[in-house]
Amino acid sequence: MLAVSLVTGCKKPETAAPPPPVVAVMTVQTAAVPLSTTLIGQLDSPGNVEVRARVEGFVDKMLFIEGTEVKAGELLFQLDKKPFEERLAAAKGALAEAEAALKKYGRDVDRLRPLADKKAIPQQDLDNALAAVDVGMAGVETARARVESALLDLGYCEIKAPVSGLIGGKQVSIGELVGKGEPTLMSTISALDPIWFYCNVSEVEYLRAQEKSKLTGKAVEDVPLTLIRPDGGEHPAPGKFIFIDRAVDTRTGTLRVRAEFPNPEKLLRPGMFARVRVDLGTRKDSIRLPERAIVSLQGKSFVWIVSPDGRASQRPVTTGEQVGRDFLILDGLVPGEIVIVEGIHKAREGMPVTAIPAGTPPASPAAAAQPTSD
Repeated sequence: MLAVSLVTGCKKPETAAPPPPVVAVMTVQTAAVPLSTTLIGQLDSPGNVEVRARVEGFVDKMLFIEGTEVKAGELLFQLDKKPFEERLAAAKGALAEAEAALKKYGRDVDRLRPLADKKAIPQQDLDNALAAVDVGMAGVETARARVESALLDLGYCEIKAPVSGLIGGKQVSIGELVGKGEPTLMSTISALDPIWFYCNVSEVEYLRAQEKSKLTGKAVEDVPLTLIRPDGGEHPAPGKFIFIDRAVDTRTGTLRVRAEFPNPEKLLRPGMFARVRVDLGTRKDSIRLPERAIVSLQGKSFVWIVSPDGRASQRPVTTGEQVGRDFLILDGLVPGEIVIVEGIHKAREGMPVTAIPAGTPPASPAAAAQPTSD
C-alpha cells in the first residue's frame, strides 16, 4: 500500500485543454445596396473653333485679351488693309469700264437697228452689234464678281470671333505674315458651358451596366452621373449621358461614350482627366460582406460559418461586384447566419470557436489554473 501511494503521488496533474479560439463574427443581414460604376476619361469642349486667317496679309492689330471670354462677332485680329483696298479700287474701276462699254454697245444697236430694217446697212453689222452687247453684259458680270471678291477679301482682313467662348493664347504676333499658302491658325475658342466628358467603355462593362440597370429599373441613358475632378472633389452639378456610339470598335473592343455636365463657373477645362461615377440605382435585399471575410481558393470564394452549437464550417459562396470595401454575396448565405470576419486563420472544420461580435475589444486571456494543496 505504501508503494502504491508513492506511485500515485508522483503522477503529474493533467494539462487542461486549450479554450476554443476567439473569432469576430457578424450576423448576415439584407439591405438596399446602391449600385454604381466608375468611368475614367477626359473632358472636352462641345465646340473647339479654330480662328484662322483666310487671306494673305500682315497682322496689324490684336484686339483681345488671351484667356478671356469673347462674344460671337467680336473683332479679334486686323490685317493690313491697304493692298486689299487697292484691289477693290481696281475692281471697281474695271466694273465702271465694263458698264460704260455696255452702254456704248447698246447705243450702237439702237442706231443700227432702224438702218438694218431699211436695208441701208448689211444685217451682219447689226448682228455684230448685238453680239457686242452680249459680250459687254458678260464683261459687266465678270467685273462685278471681281468687285465682290475684293470686298470679301477686304472683309477677311477683320478676323472676328465665329462663336462665343473662352479664347486661348495667340498663335501669331503683330507684324507676322499669315495666310500664305494655307489658312494660318491664329487662336482657338472653346465653349465651356456645358462641358463634355469622353471615355471608352469595354463591351463587358457596358453589358454589366445594362444588367445592373435592369435590377434597379433604370435605363443606363437616364441614370444620374457625378463628375469627380482631378483633385478628388465632386463637381456640384449632376450630368447625363448624351451619346453612346452605335458600334464597338473592333480594334479595342470598346464603346465610345459621351456625357454632358453644366459648367457655369468655367472651372472645368478641355483636356482635364476626370472620373464619372454612374449611379445605377439601388438593389434591394442584398447581402454584403467585408472583403476580409471572404477566402479565395482556386478561383472560388468561401466563407466560414459558425453553427448554432458554436462550431465552424466552411461554405462556398458566389460573390458579385465590390461596393466600397465590401462584396455582394449573390448565393450561399441566408439572413440570420453567423459569419466569421476576423480570425479566419484560427478556424478549422467542425472545431468549436468562441464568437464575439465584430468590433468588440478582445478579452484578456484567462489566468492559468493554479494547483490546489491539501
